[in-house]
Amino acid sequence: MLEVQNLEVVYDRVIFAVKGVSIKVPEGGIVAVLGPNGSGKTTILRAVAGILKSQKGDITFGQVKFDGQSIADLPPDQIRRLGLCLLPERGGIFDELTVDENLRLGAILGPSGDFQNRLEKAWDWFPRLKDRRKIRSGYLSGGEQQMLALARVLLARPRFLMLDEPSLGLAPIIVDEIFAFIKRLNAEENISVLIVEQNAARALSIASYAYVLENGKTVLDGGTSDLLKDKEIKEFYLGIGGEGTRRNYRNIKHYKRRKRWLS
Repeated sequence: MLEVQNLEVVYDRVIFAVKGVSIKVPEGGIVAVLGPNGSGKTTILRAVAGILKSQKGDITFGQVKFDGQSIADLPPDQIRRLGLCLLPERGGIFDELTVDENLRLGAILGPSGDFQNRLEKAWDWFPRLKDRRKIRSGYLSGGEQQMLALARVLLARPRFLMLDEPSLGLAPIIVDEIFAFIKRLNAEENISVLIVEQNAARALSIASYAYVLENGKTVLDGGTSDLLKDKEIKEFYLGIGGEGTRRNYRNIKHYKRRKRWLS
């Protein structure tokens, strides 16, 4: 469905942000991209969504294909009409608009008709939003704002959803709800998902395949069941030591990776 092939991205013509990354997301699949800040994760999402220009970025090499069609040179509105939707970090909701008004904007971006049925589905999936439908979105809690952003996606009816750090700044119980919703969207609405996360445990819990990025390069990829057994993933991303004990980050933050991680 989505193929990113040998992608290279440069910002301001000098900052080499992504260095030959390839990613595949099959139809109906959930794929995760993991890595620390500055590893190029968000840049890949911007490249797929067609919004690099607004960030002074350019694709200098490689291809981005959706359903076999090259989309690297398409403007963002055309990419959106193909069914790709990007949910940016912290949701990108409009604080001054009410919950109801934000959802109506999502409906505008989706296919015409059937708005009321989709709205009722959003209320069913996120009942606490229905009780706050007339409240300005800026007054919602962080978790409620993320729920609103996801509900708005539901109304837009995408075929392919890209999520940038959906767990950022949220309490663990809310993160559980958010990831359960993402998995439900995938299963019940047949929406393919590409999720960028620093919370490796959460991402790997719903994805079937994952890529690990560092310094703009892919340093590891594979099925999530295999990655969860990987010593480096367990220690540096899940905080679990060699004997299965959970490590304190202060004790492992100065780790030295194997040479292949720095290639």
